[in-house]
Amino acid sequence: MADLSFIEKTKLEKLLRMGSGYVLDFSNRTFAEFVAESTGRNIYDTKYDYASGSKANRLRAFWNQEPNHVVGKLLSDLLEYYRETFYYQQAAGDIEHARLFEECQRIAARLLESVSIEVIEAITPEGDDQNFEVLARSVRESIENNQPEAGLDRLHTYVTKLVRTFAQKRGISVERDKPLHSIFGEYVKALRKAGLIESEMTERILKSSISIMEAFNRVRNERTLAHDNPLLNYEESFFIFNHIVGTIRFIKALEARAEKASLSYETLDEEIPF
Repeated sequence: MADLSFIEKTKLEKLLRMGSGYVLDFSNRTFAEFVAESTGRNIYDTKYDYASGSKANRLRAFWNQEPNHVVGKLLSDLLEYYRETFYYQQAAGDIEHARLFEECQRIAARLLESVSIEVIEAITPEGDDQNFEVLARSVRESIENNQPEAGLDRLHTYVTKLVRTFAQKRGISVERDKPLHSIFGEYVKALRKAGLIESEMTERILKSSISIMEAFNRVRNERTLAHDNPLLNYEESFFIFNHIVGTIRFIKALEARAEKASLSYETLDEEIPF
């Protein structure tokens, strides 16, 4: 459920002209197309059935069913559509209407800021391991539901599995009892040896992440649902999520670049006629 107050919903409904069951000037078809393009959701799915099933009621159900970042994305796109289609007819020269539009923009921005879409997009399985897919989905859901503190233990498991996978590909032993930070330290050395790290600063940042991974072990054991622990607060949990996932995104990009270069070299080698 999106974190929208009654007052915020009232403002949005007024701007989007939802009082008579409509949403702006959308037909059923164009509304379905717009929502699908913006969020990938089918607004005529039965889970959005509410009251009369009008476009306005379906949007209200959407607010109640979807997490902050999804509702924020749709609202942001609806406001952009409003700006291009109605703003200069209604708000230009009308101080009250212009203020309402700005207030709705702030509502959409607040919802979007509650979660990083980049964080969600970075949490994907490596390879075709079904367990990896289930784990990645679970981590994404904790962020989509704006509950990072409830997903830190699964993020730790995901990161451990991912780093082990990449380390194995580079010939590093990954015994079950070897901790995450030890494997990550050997992995950073392997990246440098393979020529994938070009600057000293990048190497230093990655080396500093070794101690961060060690601290992540302690957070997992002492402040997550992995055990009967008091959960870490929301703000610190979200901060840890963003930092850890930033590292993940970077090493994934390095590995993707290395794989692409390897495939290009193999193709070139096959084309040499001798």
